[in-house]
Amino acid sequence: MRLIPTALIAAIAIAATTTQPFAQDAAPFYKGKTVTIVAGSASGGGVDLYARLLGRHFAKHIPGAPSIVVQNMPGAGSLAAARHMYSLAPKDGTAMAVVLSTALFDPLMTGADLTSYDPRTFNFLGNANADTSVCITRKDAPVQSYAELFDKELVVGGTGPGSALVDYPVMEKHILGVKLKLIAGYKGSNEVSLAIQRNEVQGICGLLWSSAKQQYPDVMKPDSLVKVLVQQDTKSLPVLSAAGVPLVMTFAKTDRQKQAMEIFLQQGSISRPFFLPPGAPGDRVALLRKAFLDVLNDSELRAEAEKSSLDVMPQTGDDVQALLAKLYAAPPDLIADLRKGASASQ
Repeated sequence: MRLIPTALIAAIAIAATTTQPFAQDAAPFYKGKTVTIVAGSASGGGVDLYARLLGRHFAKHIPGAPSIVVQNMPGAGSLAAARHMYSLAPKDGTAMAVVLSTALFDPLMTGADLTSYDPRTFNFLGNANADTSVCITRKDAPVQSYAELFDKELVVGGTGPGSALVDYPVMEKHILGVKLKLIAGYKGSNEVSLAIQRNEVQGICGLLWSSAKQQYPDVMKPDSLVKVLVQQDTKSLPVLSAAGVPLVMTFAKTDRQKQAMEIFLQQGSISRPFFLPPGAPGDRVALLRKAFLDVLNDSELRAEAEKSSLDVMPQTGDDVQALLAKLYAAPPDLIADLRKGASASQ
């Protein structure tokens, strides 16, 4: 039998007597309170759908069963909501947010001053889904494959600077040299979808697969108006790979292109991040982190998500913060390449 050192036994005993009350201390706080989930998108967008999905089930997993309300705060690709959480939102554990991942990478891509906005300091509860971005096009578009984009132009619709619907096509044009012509200024992805139906634009790039399934429910059917042109990720989604949809990474022609694209595309792995503001009390962060994982494994939430075609692939808050730290520490020369591409979208 392997003996456990006395010092380790003592450490475990101390932890058991200190961390349990630490979590319990936060529990009475939420009784009678209202917790606001700020959704960094317009109503009906992917971020909004996940905010409301969690909002309907979250309270029963938080000791004290607080009321949960969702507040939409669209603007600048979720950057407005993220900045609100950073500077203005209550820091007592009654305000949380879910935003597009581009809002978390804005200083990295633009070189903005981290002293005024540093996403690494958010208290991440976790990520509700590790999604894959895609490029959707009309089937009658002049470009029938991603490879043709090196010779033919495709007109795609987007929203505003800082959003994935702008950053993805601009970055691919800058790094890979593809001929993507962006028409920006649409309010949201739903409005771009309508523009595609009216043939004002031929496609949309940087759209998360979970949102694509909502807006184009027949996208995988033979008689669909649209098709998936490419997967904008570092890894393949099985359902898309089985349909022969290639990865954008396969079109990188040099090691430098590949390295730059790998850094840029990593943001897709934290596509539905939930977080509290910097400075939130540690005991409430710990309590809500547990509640976040519990609610995402709730059978009722899972059943509703499946019915609504929303994927749920939870990651912990520690995982999200570790990935952010890693990407912000990327080689400066590669970051410089990405910033040149980001500046082109402004």
